[in-house]
Formats: sequence, structure tokens, C-alpha cells
Amino acid sequence: MNTILFIDDGPDAFPLLRCLMHLPMFTVAAIHSKTAKISDFAAEHNIDLVDEQSCKQYDFTIIQRHTKIDKTEDNVWSYEEVWAVISAEFSKQSLMQKAIDSIDDGVIIVKADYTVMYLNDAAAEMADVNRQESVGQAIQSLLPTSGLPRVIERQQPEYNQLQTFTNGTKIVTTRMPLSTKGNITGAIAVFKDVTEARQMAEQITDLNRMREMLEAIINSSNDAISVVDEYGVGLLINPAYKKITGLTEEQVIGKPATTDISEGESIHMQVLQTQRPVRGARLKLGPAKRDVIVNVAPIMVDKKLKGSIGVIHDVSELNSLMGELKQAKKKIASLESHYTFQDILGQSSGIQHAIAQGKLGANTALPILLLGETGTGKELFAHAIHYESERRHQPFVRVNCAALTETLLESELFGYEQGAFSGALRTGKKGLFEEAGEGSIFLDEVGEMSLQTQAKLLRVLQESEVVRVGGTKPIKIKARVIAATNVDLQLFMSIKRFREDLYYRLNTLPIYIPPLRERIEDIPILALRLIEKINEDYGRNIRNLSEYALAQLQQYTWPGNIRELENVLAREMIYKNLGETEIDFVAHADISMLKPGSAPKVDRTKPEKLEQFLAEQERGFLLETLAHVDYVKTEAAKRLGISVRSLYYKLEKYGIE
Repeated sequence: MNTILFIDDGPDAFPLLRCLMHLPMFTVAAIHSKTAKISDFAAEHNIDLVDEQSCKQYDFTIIQRHTKIDKTEDNVWSYEEVWAVISAEFSKQSLMQKAIDSIDDGVIIVKADYTVMYLNDAAAEMADVNRQESVGQAIQSLLPTSGLPRVIERQQPEYNQLQTFTNGTKIVTTRMPLSTKGNITGAIAVFKDVTEARQMAEQITDLNRMREMLEAIINSSNDAISVVDEYGVGLLINPAYKKITGLTEEQVIGKPATTDISEGESIHMQVLQTQRPVRGARLKLGPAKRDVIVNVAPIMVDKKLKGSIGVIHDVSELNSLMGELKQAKKKIASLESHYTFQDILGQSSGIQHAIAQGKLGANTALPILLLGETGTGKELFAHAIHYESERRHQPFVRVNCAALTETLLESELFGYEQGAFSGALRTGKKGLFEEAGEGSIFLDEVGEMSLQTQAKLLRVLQESEVVRVGGTKPIKIKARVIAATNVDLQLFMSIKRFREDLYYRLNTLPIYIPPLRERIEDIPILALRLIEKINEDYGRNIRNLSEYALAQLQQYTWPGNIRELENVLAREMIYKNLGETEIDFVAHADISMLKPGSAPKVDRTKPEKLEQFLAEQERGFLLETLAHVDYVKTEAAKRLGISVRSLYYKLEKYGIE
């Protein structure tokens, strides 16, 4: 009996070791192996595991594939020699056959004449052949792809060779010649089925390729992309994300989803909580607080939440371009009309009557006089009237008569000749009446004109011609005049502040635009439209008003009309967090004190005469404005949009000190 030190250095080591355990002529005393499978086998059978240095201390018979240890040749057996001994023992020991039959690896032994001497159950199953019928057959006819004949001819072993049986099974096989006393007696093949492993490897390769392709697609996207797991921990970002936020992978990967947010709430966390996508959310990301729009969707695998993916659009540059576009539009705005009657919202009888009058007047060439308090939308009506008329493709010129001094207003309206005054252009300049061509000219705050300018305007209306400042030649004009005022022109006439003849020229088709307090029922639709506009201007995402907030707005008297309503809504929206979508309470000082249902109803009983009504309203508005600014008259004039001189006149007129 030989005491053996078995050295694991070949793919067929484990099946060989299992066979040795059943041969009485050998006793395995120690094993040198680095594989877990053989190490577990040694522990199971109480066999010592030794390292390479310890191998030299044992005076045992060594079984190994190659001679690596300095021992005498008589003490070293190769795997081939041991397999030959096992082959010779088959006819003698049925126990050995049972041992080989029990292993998972396929084993085929052929004689020197290439006939099959033995194959185990695993080999028969893999090759899809009948075990009993196969014994005695030539290996070439049984398995045409077998390399055992070649091994016998060359007397050289072959290791880890890939082979495919006719049934499609793929194996990795080791083939070795068998010899006794130097004579070739046959060959043995030990092999494993790697069909499933190969398929898995191909699938893994395909998955890796798909993963690489997806990463390439994500990395090539101009939109920033971030992915988090189901706990909100960063998994992946692309170069566009790093460019927008200024953050590195080390600062994001493995960190909470809130790491990159400088203003706003984490949309990733919101989606993970609700498992619903969120689109169009506004945030500011990174140290530079880049303004972005975020679309985030949950990642579901087999109906289980595995994380979320966010696509981020940088709108900072877009906002900059939009700002430039707005500036360009402002330059063109004086020559264009861009509002129609469809932009005038409201179903109240007063506003519908004004719209009907405006449409009627649009189809005539008569001057139109728009009457109404400040902030009621007189300029909007002027735009709509121009657009409704046949002049819509001609220029629409706007002039604020209260914003210019007397001299400057004359030169702007009527133009001037070269050298007309110091600082004048050498070439002279067309007036706005000439610039309007066959379009419309809108004279806002016409009641603030000086009497001298009123006289020149009267000539324009009577003669349809202008004379430039410093000139003598009349120039024909075809523009239609639309005038607007928030003062009582009849009262102005009585105190010689406004010419009667000009008044009757302008008052051919007067249109009264009701204040907001007379059209409370229009507040809901007006508020929602203003909210849309403010969202665009300030990058908010407010969608609606609560019933309580709406009731608050409807209880207020709105001395500043729609302009004040817009300012109140803008203030409320600016103070909201970026993620909020509703105004639930109006915190304006004058409005928040009102409880829905508790405020007194607004008395809409009008005086008998329009001039009396307008005078009362104007005096009340002046007092309210002065109270708001602690009676600082320069600030009051600025708020009212009139000159300080005009303000003092109004204070004297209404006996306000």
C-alpha cells in the first residue's frame, strides 16, 4: 500500500482524487490544493491540507501532473500513470466503477484500438448515447468529434479543450494517454458540461454590451441625468449633469438625493415616496444655483421600486435668451399690437359692454376715448381695438403723455426739423404721428397734456396733418387716435385744464372700462391668468388658488384694480417655495384682515353723473395712496404714475392737505 501526497494541479484532479479514495493500493494522507472544492473534500475525509513548502517534509508517494518538487523519480506518479492503473483495475473492481459512476464529470476510456472500454453515466447523458450499447464501439463512430484517437497516436495529453457533441452539448475536456510499462494501452477523457455556463457567459456578455451601450447613450445626452436607488442614494450621473451642477461623482455617488439641491425640494425623494412621475418641476442645483426643469420617473422592476431616474434641463441659458428676446420685443412693441379682445377676460356685464363698444369702434376711423381708473386695462383695450380693425398690419404707437415734459412731448408727437432746438439731430426727426403711418397712435394719460400741446393735437384731429417743431410745412397723417385718461375731463374743462373743443373731438366714441370692484365675479378667471403670467416671469409653479384665498380676494375693494391684483399675486408667489403649487392664504396687509363673508359689501350704487362718480373715486384713491406712503408726495406721485405738479393740482382740486 502506497501512502500518497496528492497535488492538485490539473482540471481532472478532483475526479482522479475521488477514484483514488476507492483503490486499496493507495492511501491519500495529504493534499496540496488551492481550490475550494478539493479543500472541502479533504476536510470532509479528515485528510491533511499542506502548503508547497511542507510538501518537501513528507516521504510519501507524490501524485501530480508535472514534477515541481525535488523528489526521486520513483516516488512521483503522473496523473496519466494513475489513470492507467485505475483503467487496469476496472475489470477487477466493481467498487471502482461505482466510484467513477458517481462523479459529476463525464469519463470515457478507450483501448489502444480506439474501442470504448468504459464510460460513466454522466458521459452517456452529456453525449446522449446508450451506455451499455456504447461499450465496444469505435469512438469515431460513437463520438465523431472525439480527440482520443489523436491522443493515442501522438501520446501527448490535451488539457482544457473545447468540444461540441452532435447533440449540441458543449464540454471542456482533458484527454490523457494511458500506458503500462511504457506501452500505450489506451486513453481517457474527463470532461464537464459547459453548455449552460457558456450560455450564461454569452448572456453576461450581451448584458455587459447592453450596459455599455446604455451608459454611452446616457453619457452622450446633452440633458443631465441622475439615477438614485430605492433609498434615494446616488447611483449614476452623466457628464452633462456634472457640467450643469459643478459637482463631481465623488460628491454625488453614494450620497443622499438632496446633496445637489441648492433651492427647492428633492423630486427624487418625492417620486420614491409616491411612486409616480413628476414633470416640469423647477429647482436650483449645485453651488452656482443653476435654474433647471426636472422630470423624474420611478424605476420599476417586476413591479418593485428599484429607484428613480431624473432628466434635468438647464434653463439658465434659455432664461438669458428669453431676457434678450423680451428686450428686443420691447423695442418693437411701440410699433406692434399684440393683444386682442380674446385677451380681455371677464363675463361681467360691465366688461362685456365695454368689449362690445370696442369692437364697434374698431371698424370706424373715429377717435376713441377710453375712460377708467388706473390699472383697469385701458392700454389692453387700445391694443385690442387696433388689432380688431383693418389697421392691424400697420404700426401701433404708444405714448404716455404724463411721462414726458411739455417740450419733449411735442417733439416726440409731431417731430422736429434740423436745428429746431439745442441737442436736436441734424437731420431732424419724424414724429410719432408720422411713424404711425396708417396705423393707430395711443395717447395714454391725455388729460396730463399742456394746453399748448392740446391745441396742436386738436389741429391734427381737425386737419389730419402735423407741423414739426421748428417747421412750417404741414405733413398729412392718416393714423387713427385712441386716447385714454383716468381723470374727469369735464371737471378739467370747468377749471380750464382741458380744452372743450379737443374734448368733443376725442369724445366721439367714449368707452367706460369698469374698475375691478364692479366686476368681482371676474376675479377667479383674472387671477388664474395672472398666475400663469407670473409663473413665466418668475419661474414659479403655482397652479391654483384655494377657496379661502379666492374669497379673500373677492372681499377686497381693489383701489389699484387689476394692476394691484397682479402685484398682490406676484408677492404671494415669490414668497412660496419652488415646489408649492397653491396659494392657500393671501398675506397682504389690507386683505389678510378680511375674513371671507365678513367684509361689508361694496356699494356699487353710482352717482347720477359720470364726472361726479369719477371725482369721488379719484379723491378716495388719492387719499388711500397718500396714506400708504405716509403722505410723502414724491413717492405718491411715483405710485400714481403722474408728475408731482399734477399731484399738487389734484390735491388742491379735492381740498386734500
